[in-house]
Amino acid sequence: QVQLVESGGGLVQVGGSLRLSCAASTRTFTTYDMGWFRQAPGKEREFVAAITYSGSSTYYADSVKGRFTMSRDNAKNTGYLQMNSLKPEDTAVYYCAAGSRSKDRNAYDFWGQGTQVTVSP
Repeated sequence: QVQLVESGGGLVQVGGSLRLSCAASTRTFTTYDMGWFRQAPGKEREFVAAITYSGSSTYYADSVKGRFTMSRDNAKNTGYLQMNSLKPEDTAVYYCAAGSRSKDRNAYDFWGQGTQVTVSP
């Protein structure tokens, strides 16, 4: 069992930046690929980014490519999502997940509770 806790969300103006963190409770986190998803009010949870267990490869949704960067520090059991050039449409609850690298949320076994990101015009 892996428990995930997100942090770093908040209110930011258009064009600003935030860095989300996802802290895992156990070292087994390092054997899982990791993903970030987001869910806006009234919308389905959507894929944002994913990274392999080693951190050697990353994958992004087209909507965030070039603006968001995902990384991980396995020595700290922590994953990150650096978000730059934020837009109002990035407003959502952001969730981290551990499982198999995929755009499909069903491929992930463990989820955090989410952190709110709000981008004001």
